[in-house]
Amino acid sequence: MAQQLELIPLNPVASPFLKWAGGKTQLIKQFKQLFPPKFERYIEPFVGGGAVFFHLFSFGRIREARLSDNNEELINCYQVVKTDVSELISLLKTHQKRHTEDYYYHMRSLQPIDLCPVERAAQTLYLNKTCFNGLYRVNRKGQFNVPIGSYENPTICNEDALTAASRALENVTIFHADFEECTNTAQTNDFVYLDPPYSPISETANFTQYTKDGFSGKDQQRLATVFEQLTTKNCYAMLSNSDCEPIRQLYHNHHIETVRAKRAINSKATARGAIGEIVVRNY
Repeated sequence: MAQQLELIPLNPVASPFLKWAGGKTQLIKQFKQLFPPKFERYIEPFVGGGAVFFHLFSFGRIREARLSDNNEELINCYQVVKTDVSELISLLKTHQKRHTEDYYYHMRSLQPIDLCPVERAAQTLYLNKTCFNGLYRVNRKGQFNVPIGSYENPTICNEDALTAASRALENVTIFHADFEECTNTAQTNDFVYLDPPYSPISETANFTQYTKDGFSGKDQQRLATVFEQLTTKNCYAMLSNSDCEPIRQLYHNHHIETVRAKRAINSKATARGAIGEIVVRNY
């Protein structure tokens, strides 16, 4: 078997500009051998921090991409980084200067509907960089409710990272949608990476409140149906999820790999550490 050449990144500074619970940056080394060797479009319906997208872009592997998420504030942030990054950077520098505990809770209290798109994106990024563990969690009314984190001098505005991300997103289609809508135009040889809110592995591990509606067991079953539809279309489909029996059963007809990730969203530091996750592929 011929030895696989090590690719050199074309744009190594294009990387996630948001912290995101369950982000895949730490898993990229384990993922490298799992990506399809060639594909047409790249489609990611649960974009989150976008670690897989930015990695593939940096290695020149993306010609066309569609990114979406059901989190409206997240998608607004991506769209603003793409089209109005200079104005966004200016606002974030203001937040950096004003950051205090009182200012954090003032910013958290603002309703996104009352802000323009750039102000909303700046609010999202500011809260993301200063809240506890970088979590994004909302209550049933859709209100962000994560307390302030214990950071002495958080980096709220990383100008270089935002500028690099803006370049990476320049020709990318970005939209707010349910995963079914994002994947319904997938065609033969497209690569679809699915990274949904994970199925809970215990009764106390059910953290899916990235949107006010959450992500239920029925949604996991609906996603499995979409995975089968992508397989029928001869798309390359790859999915990440927690390593639990219900998820293994949903995808038992496909290739299942185990990876190890260190997760830190548990409120107890002693309960954090490397845990097994699975990667499902139809190729």
